[in-house]
Amino acid sequence: MIGAVIGDIVGSRFEWQNLKSKEFELFTAKNRFTDDSVMTMAVAQAILDCGGDYSKLPEAAVRCMQEWGRTYPDAGFSSLFRKWVMSDNPQPYRSFGNGAAMRISACGYAGSDLSEVKEMARAVTSVSHNHPEGLKAAEAVAVCIYLTRNGRTIKELRRYINKHYYRLNFTLEQIRPVYRFYETCQESVPQALEAFLESTSFEDALRNAVSIGGDSDTIACIAGALASAYYGVPAAIRGKAFTYLDQKQKKLIQEFETCYEQKLEYVPAGQG
Repeated sequence: MIGAVIGDIVGSRFEWQNLKSKEFELFTAKNRFTDDSVMTMAVAQAILDCGGDYSKLPEAAVRCMQEWGRTYPDAGFSSLFRKWVMSDNPQPYRSFGNGAAMRISACGYAGSDLSEVKEMARAVTSVSHNHPEGLKAAEAVAVCIYLTRNGRTIKELRRYINKHYYRLNFTLEQIRPVYRFYETCQESVPQALEAFLESTSFEDALRNAVSIGGDSDTIACIAGALASAYYGVPAAIRGKAFTYLDQKQKKLIQEFETCYEQKLEYVPAGQG
C-alpha cells in the first residue's frame, strides 16, 4: 500500500504540468498527497475494520471512504466523487474513472487467495465505480499485486494481464510523445501497468509513470503500488514520503503493515 501513496506524492506536482521525462527530483516543496492517497488509506481502513470478515467490506468501504474524504475535502476529488463522499445516501453511479484502480492496492495484500482478492476488489469498487470498466481495472490492479507478492515474474505478469485484462500492445517510448490526460480506467490503467512492467526498480517505475504525462499522480500511484509489491520500497524514499503525511495517515499505514506483511527492499529472483 505504501507504494501507492509514494507514487501519488511523487506524481502530484506533474498532474497539470506534465514532464515527459524520467529526469526529475522525486520530492520537492510542491509535492503533496492527493485524493489517491486518501482513498487508498480509506480502503485499507475498511479492510482493517472488517477484522477478516469481508462480507462487511462494502458497508465498511462506504463508511471509511466518506469519513476519510470528509476529513480531507481539499485533496482533489472529482466533482462526482465529492458528491458521493458528501451524500447522506451514497449510491454507485456507473463510473469508470481511474479512481477505481488507484485506491485498491490494500486488497492485493489482504486477500488470502486469488478468488478472495477479486471478491474484495469488487466489494470495494462496486459501491461507487460499478461500471464494468471500473470493476475490471480495480480487479486487474489488485490481482497483479497479489500475484506479484506470490512470486510471479514481470514476464508472467505481462502474459497474465494480456490474457485476462488488457492488451498491452504499446511501449512507453511509443506513447510518450502523444499520450495526454485521461481520467478513465481504460485509458490510464494499462499505461500505469506498462510503467511498472518496463521498470527495473521501485524508483524507476515511478519515473516511468511520470515520464508519459497524463494523470501523473494516479498513474504513478498505480505503478508504485505494483512496484512496491515486486521490489519493496527503499527506506530513504519511504522516510521522505512520510514527511508529507500527518499522524492519522502514518498511523493507518503502520497499522496496516503490522497486519499485512510489507516487503523490504530487495531484488527478486527471476526479475526478467
